[in-house]
Amino acid sequence: MTVMASWELFEDLREAQDEMLRLSRMRAQRLSAADQHHHAGMSTPVWAPAVDISERKDAYLLAAELPGVGIDDLEITFEGRLLTIQGQRQVAPDSSEVRIHRAERNYGAFRRSITLPMHVKPEAIEASTQDGVLQIVVPKAEEVHAKRIQVRVGGGHALPAVGNEGETRG
Repeated sequence: MTVMASWELFEDLREAQDEMLRLSRMRAQRLSAADQHHHAGMSTPVWAPAVDISERKDAYLLAAELPGVGIDDLEITFEGRLLTIQGQRQVAPDSSEVRIHRAERNYGAFRRSITLPMHVKPEAIEASTQDGVLQIVVPKAEEVHAKRIQVRVGGGHALPAVGNEGETRG
């Protein structure tokens, strides 16, 4: 007589995934707790949001995917030519009543820095958020163009002649 045992093909995979999720949450919670004890600039970012950068005639446009990040957990700075987006996505509370089958989102601190061209108006940078997308508009400044100087023939305003001792001669 042959005894057949039922076996679920993906059960081992689910158990391993549950364990990885548990470890990932523990790590994110430790990092979150460490962030609360350190200054914002000293913490090590865990992930970086995806960013699209485009350009209009009058401005540079940045869009960053930040679903689940509140405005209070977000900081945008501009120094020199470096625009920095940093903040934190809070870890979801652990619940023994919920069984997670897949977890691909990142939690904890993040930082993303983008070097912009020199000719921007930092005082006019604007940021807004809608549907989990942060939108930053960086207006362009007037570009500095080299001035072309026309050379004329003859007469006009000639420079005074200078003598040996720096005196002008008439």
